[in-house]
Amino acid sequence: MILTDIKSLSIEALEEGLAKMGEPKFRAKQIFLWLHQKNIENFDEMMNIPKNLREKLKEIYYISHSAIEKKLISCYDSTVKYLFSFNDGECVEAVLMSYHHGYSACISTQAGCKMGCTFCATGQGGFRRNLTAGEMISQLQTIESDSGVRISNVVLMGMGEPLDNYDNVISFLRLASCESGMNIGMRHITLSTCGLVDKIRKLAKLKLQITLSVSLHAPNDRIRERTMPVNKRFGVDELLSACRDYCKITGRRVTFEYAMISGVNDSPACAEELAKRLRGMLCHVNLIPVNEVEMTGYKKSGKKSLNDFCSYLNSNGVPATVRRTLGADINASCGQLRGKYTKA
Repeated sequence: MILTDIKSLSIEALEEGLAKMGEPKFRAKQIFLWLHQKNIENFDEMMNIPKNLREKLKEIYYISHSAIEKKLISCYDSTVKYLFSFNDGECVEAVLMSYHHGYSACISTQAGCKMGCTFCATGQGGFRRNLTAGEMISQLQTIESDSGVRISNVVLMGMGEPLDNYDNVISFLRLASCESGMNIGMRHITLSTCGLVDKIRKLAKLKLQITLSVSLHAPNDRIRERTMPVNKRFGVDELLSACRDYCKITGRRVTFEYAMISGVNDSPACAEELAKRLRGMLCHVNLIPVNEVEMTGYKKSGKKSLNDFCSYLNSNGVPATVRRTLGADINASCGQLRGKYTKA
């Protein structure tokens, strides 16, 4: 029998499951608190749950948890990078970052990735499987337990494409923001996507108050197709149309991630074209020096190119900033630690 990750279930879903067992619904809240506030890893730790019910639960469910396989701490800014393993031994990465407003955690939604972006280390390792909502929650719980800090902001920008694991990610968003759980407000959660237009439109209908972050990385199809295979399915015009509609439906600003690659997408002509495409949209552009990942051959843009690109966007009505690089000495960007671990 295939067991279900009980940490992925809402209180309502737990109530339904208990009702089918002939158990009282009030037990659902108790179980939920053990899983999401006490972070227990074994059913026998649920001291206020009768033993016979604990035994029933073991026959149907398992409790997902993430174990720390490797941990790196930056000497520059105290950024912490984690390599986690799950119940089945699959590994993903997560990062804890300190900002003036609190602590942010960047977590993974898939083990590996199908999207194949050529500048990304995760894509080079291939796709393994989707993560459950409980496994996403577990990353946050383990980070908080290990670091002793309260996570105030969450970024779904680790390994994987969140919208390719749509149902589990939506479950995670509802669990993470639940008052009886980690109680992280939706406005403090960012979901990053490479641009799955159909899922962006589906997400917009939910009118969640999360921040949508779109990996754009190019002003046109010709350049974007060189680095992002997804563009052959959803071109830049179609993607930006979906983003405009997302803004109108949700009232939320869209963030565009733009990895600056020397000689590829960092020219003045690219800045001009990008400004024309984005002008008038409720958006913000994050300019990021590309990670110089082994085997890609890509080099990050120089400081002058970054600053000139940023200045042009701002002076032409498109808010933009150069994102601060954190954890540079520990390869804090996604996929690099897991790749080295799996090769070892």
